[in-house]
Amino acid sequence: MLHGLFITGTGTSVGKTVVAAAVMHRYRSMAPLRYWKPVQTGIERDDDTAVVRQLGACRDHELLDNGIRLSGPVSPHLAAELNQTQIHIPELLRMVETRPTNWVIEGAGGVLVPLNESELMIDLMVQLRLPVLVVSRAELGTINHTLLTLEALRARALGIAGVVMVGVRNNSNREAIEHYGNIAVLGEMPELPTLTPEAVALWANAELDPSGSLRSCFP
Repeated sequence: MLHGLFITGTGTSVGKTVVAAAVMHRYRSMAPLRYWKPVQTGIERDDDTAVVRQLGACRDHELLDNGIRLSGPVSPHLAAELNQTQIHIPELLRMVETRPTNWVIEGAGGVLVPLNESELMIDLMVQLRLPVLVVSRAELGTINHTLLTLEALRARALGIAGVVMVGVRNNSNREAIEHYGNIAVLGEMPELPTLTPEAVALWANAELDPSGSLRSCFP
């Protein structure tokens, strides 16, 4: 049985990677953590593992760089087709199931992103059986996107650890997500004026999950 947290988003480019780095800062002093990005597309321009290495001030043993790495900034199923390969969930599971640690796993895009002709990102999440942290934008439109994500997770009986909102704070949106989604918002990450390891650590240690509810994910 794996331990840790799966970080998903309400869509692409919502801030999952920076939140993953923040989780590393917030909890590494309490338990051994290791970050993993199972599927990365557009690798020629984006490398989320490298970003977490930098912003999370991670050492080598805190990262697993194995996984599917595909060129083309498109959905995983299309990137696999363009790269003449396939994404198989059992192969991904074998990369982590024998490694004892607390995982911080970051998905690609949102929960219903297709991996192949018959499976979605949420199917990988079901196989991993980790609680899910949802990252959403704070701006207009986030209520609908966040509630739909929560509904999809619950339909697959996945545990939801909470929500982190990214962007200019919007109290009305936060209250609506907590009320209608019956979920706690564990942090509101502003647009950091300088995106540095120090800035991410400062926010994480001061404002991410102040009640410490995520601690149970990392025994």
